[in-house]
Amino acid sequence: MKGLALFVALTATASAPELPEFRNVAAEAGLVQSFPNGGSESKKYIVETTGSGVAFIDYNNDGLLDIFVLSGPGGTNRLYRNEGNGHFTDVTEEAGLKSDGWSQGVCAGDFDNDGFTDLLVTSWNGLALYHNVGGRRFENVTVRAGLKQDRARYNTGCAFLDYDNDGRLDIFVANYVKFDFATTPKPGENPYCWYRDLAVNCGPRGLPFDHNILYHNNGDGTFTDVSDASGISKSNQSYCLGVLTGDFNQDGRTDIFVACDQTPSLLYINRGDGTFSEEGVLRGAAFDDNGKAMSGMGAASADYDGDGKPDIFRTNFSDERETLYHNRGGADFDDATISAGLGRNTRWVGWGCGFLDFDNDGWKDLLLVNGHVFPEVDRLKIDIHYKDRAILYHNNGNGTFTDISDRAGPGVLERHASRGAAFGDYDNDGSVEVVVNNQNEPPSLLKNAHKPAGNWVILKLEGVKSNRSAIGARVRLTAGGHTQIDEVRSGGSYLSQNDLRLHFGLGAATKADEVEILWPSGIRQIVQNLNIDRVVTLREPIK
Repeated sequence: MKGLALFVALTATASAPELPEFRNVAAEAGLVQSFPNGGSESKKYIVETTGSGVAFIDYNNDGLLDIFVLSGPGGTNRLYRNEGNGHFTDVTEEAGLKSDGWSQGVCAGDFDNDGFTDLLVTSWNGLALYHNVGGRRFENVTVRAGLKQDRARYNTGCAFLDYDNDGRLDIFVANYVKFDFATTPKPGENPYCWYRDLAVNCGPRGLPFDHNILYHNNGDGTFTDVSDASGISKSNQSYCLGVLTGDFNQDGRTDIFVACDQTPSLLYINRGDGTFSEEGVLRGAAFDDNGKAMSGMGAASADYDGDGKPDIFRTNFSDERETLYHNRGGADFDDATISAGLGRNTRWVGWGCGFLDFDNDGWKDLLLVNGHVFPEVDRLKIDIHYKDRAILYHNNGNGTFTDISDRAGPGVLERHASRGAAFGDYDNDGSVEVVVNNQNEPPSLLKNAHKPAGNWVILKLEGVKSNRSAIGARVRLTAGGHTQIDEVRSGGSYLSQNDLRLHFGLGAATKADEVEILWPSGIRQIVQNLNIDRVVTLREPIK
């Protein structure tokens, strides 16, 4: 009752939000190709359900975000080059990225520090590491890099990270289940192959677990599997999907959170000696507040309440609440879902998600996309649908959120079987856009037709002693008496890659009074009186 009273009191003090008008501009932007991903009316195997990710990256260093969309069999992964006029051109073939198979996740980072962003694509049956050759094309260097796997694996979320702070990006890859078309049961063949009296594809319950993988960057273009030596492979009793990296205990080392399906989510704490300790249960990030393991899909992080500590949000299955883990310090978390106002939407199956400041008021809002795993659910004619709308929460600035989805524009209300979602400002106008990978449809590209009232700044960080992509760099920005934090991350959302640049809404502030950067190398940099309403590049100082 105390939690309910607090929620009511906080909500009553929240000011009315500036409403956005998100429109789906994908067709006019040139994103017209469909991306196959299993059946649309029924799905026989679980690999058809998990879908694929999407990425915002600037592959040619022209200052404009390009779009990379993953596909299942019958289509190809596609790279769309940003032409700078609101339109994108399909450059897949000339970029060397044509593909076939069950692509799952994507993450980005400059693994060889040559100044160009590389790509890792995860799939059922393998990985693909694409080296960016001068911003012109990509070369598949998987075998040469030592990343060819010796068996079929259900690779899902991934992230580049520098876990040992040696200036070179390592790779983390989550694994879902051990899956084989020949041996997996068919719909209805065992108790794990039913949903609401419908025979559906089997799993993940009843399918064998697999373990996650950590690859160490050797600095010569090759990687070594250190999953066992690092302790990453010890946690092998969870069905792992979305990957989120971050320095959650703020000790200068990158930790790893993994959203897991119907099993405890994982929180790998970086010990600083090349090893990790999985402490999700111990630190309150594995279950909900009732001690239940949820069906975790995607994950995102932000300091939603302005207390200077990174919190975690996770999307879950229908008939479950989404989960907001509040960081009370030292990477110890409490389930704040209900008190924050996020406990009402339980009909949706959530996937891609991200914190974005759509009104530039200095407080991170939250968007998640949805779509059921079973197309068969539409036969029931209930309030749970295969294709569903997104959800947009406005951050009230007092620790609570308000669901404004029905007033956020037609793009939010469109119904799709959505999976991956990536966040970034593709036209550099200070308003964050969202690209969404929809199963068996063209992607959505959500753009706010209303220019936000608040000011803004986008920070592009370049490492020197640290990795060139500045992944793992932590920023503390103060403007107009309000302080925000953020971190450069690879991966995140659901199997997707957000813009590596950091966007800050500044409200009425006319400058950024102070920007403090804690680089992965340990170097601390302070920049004062920074001009705003622009993209600013900040380079790690050489000391």
